[in-house]
This record gives sequence, C-alpha cells and structure tokens, in this order.
Amino acid sequence: MNKNKFLSTAADVIDLEILALKKLKKIIGTSFNKAVFHISNCQSKVILCGVGKSGLIASKIAATLASVGTPSFSMSASEASHGDLGMISKKDVLILISNSGETKELKNIIQYANRNKVLLIGIVSKKESILYKASDIKILMPKAKEAAGIIPTASTTAQLALGDALAICSMKYKKFSNLDFKKLHPSGSLGAQLKTVEDLMLVGKKIPFANENLKMKKALNILSKKKLGILIIKNNKNKTTGIITDGQIRRFNQKKQDINSLVVKKIMTKNPICIDKNALAAKALSLMNYKKITSLCVYENKNKFKTIGVIHIHHILQSNIS
Repeated sequence: MNKNKFLSTAADVIDLEILALKKLKKIIGTSFNKAVFHISNCQSKVILCGVGKSGLIASKIAATLASVGTPSFSMSASEASHGDLGMISKKDVLILISNSGETKELKNIIQYANRNKVLLIGIVSKKESILYKASDIKILMPKAKEAAGIIPTASTTAQLALGDALAICSMKYKKFSNLDFKKLHPSGSLGAQLKTVEDLMLVGKKIPFANENLKMKKALNILSKKKLGILIIKNNKNKTTGIITDGQIRRFNQKKQDINSLVVKKIMTKNPICIDKNALAAKALSLMNYKKITSLCVYENKNKFKTIGVIHIHHILQSNIS
C-alpha cells in the first residue's frame, strides 16, 4: 500500500466522522436541554458508565464535567455488578453510554437505577434498545457509518462531542467563571494563565509608599530600600495621587537640578495607571506592554484611589505568564 493510499484512507475516516458530527448537530433537541438541566442541578454526583470504547468516552466526559465544576466520575460496568453499584445514590445523575443499548454489562446497572429511582440519562443510537426504553432522559444518537465497517470511530467521536457539549452548556448554566476554573486548575500552564493580579502582587510593607509632601531626599531612601524602581505617592488621607519611577529621577538629574530639596508632589506623575486585583495577571502584562511601563498600582472594589498592592512585570514573567 503506497503513501497516497494512506492519505486517502485517512481522509475517508475524517469525512465519516465529520458526517457523524453534522448528523448529531441536527438532532440535538429537548432531551439535550433536559439533560443539561439535571446535570447542572444535580445535588450529588454525576456518574458515567459505558463498555469498551464507550467506557473510555465516559471517562473523558466525566473528567471534563469535573473540571468545570460538576462532581463527576466514571464507573466500571464490569465492577458495578460486584459491589460498585453501592457508589450510586438516589440524588445522583447516572449517564449510560452505549451505541447498541443492549450491552450485557449495563443491564444490571439499568435495573438498579430504575428500581432505586435514580435519574438515568441514556446516550444510545437504537430506539428499540433496553437502554433507550429504560432511560428517563433519552438522547438518541444518529446512526453513524464506522471506518472499516465495524470499528467504533464515527460513533465514539459523536459521543465525545455530545459529552463536551453537555459539559460546556452546564458550565454556562452555572455561570462557571475563569476564577472558578482557576481554583480547579492550580498547576500547569492553564493554572499560570489563570493567575490573578492578587496572586502575584506585593502587599503591606513591601509597597513603596511615600507621602506627597515628603522631601525627595527621604523619598529616594525609600526607593532604594524597596528595590522596585517606583514610589507610590499618597496624600494625608491615604489617597493615591501619583507615582515616581527611577526613570523619571534619572531624567531629572540629567537637567543638573537639585532634586533632594524638592517635595515629592513636584516630581510625581499624577493619576498612575492601575488595575483591579481580580484581573488576570495576563491582562496586567498586556497593559504594561501597551503602556510601556513595568509596574501597576492595584486596587479593589472599584476604588482606584486606594492602592492595596503593586504588581511588577518581573512577578508576572517569573510565573511563566505570557
């Protein structure tokens, strides 16, 4: 078989899966909406189960649901009949996935769910099957032509897409935010990109504050001690009124004027650029790059005149945020 034949076969497989997804898109309806509602309002756990390739899809959907705030796990169909049915409670939502709907290993689970009045969502492609008839919410999948005739390919792609759709719709129903997502993904590149300004900012005595009426000689001592290259200027009412950077001081010294005898407010730049503590650190980095600065004052509760922290570009870059 030559290389061109491989490419042709690959294209055929992809075309079959695209066709299955197009069919799925057309048939999504009321039962899908009901499934989203019950998944989103589940008072306990969402449990998924399937056999073979459908079992692998069940595991992936469970992982996606869990990552967007819905407590969820996948259960082994073979182990269920040997004690694992005890994992299922009446407040759970049970999702069974089967292309045929007649898989032997699922029959005991179906009977258990029906007997104990556990909400059962069936994802199945045959209307006459046991799973379809026994389900409280029936999601009928389109009949898909598989690659090579019998190998689960197009059907499992459609199952996976349906699971992703359920998870994302549930996430939107519950108004699951980036901050919520961050709490569940503290590590890795995703966790880094979801860090907020509050996670990285300097607070308390680390903030280089100086009163606007202070002489520059003393202010320069603060600048040197804090080692941030900036001074946050405030008035007697603790209102942030300006900022001084080491760059400003260098430019002033180039004019050969005596800076030490001047008061801070004669040198400062008024209305420093600031950012809310809940903003993503990536947004702070973008703002710094746009304004060509290296630090931002941080505020909370829309009070831009009260600085509660300082974030420096080095803090962001050290956290692998870009």
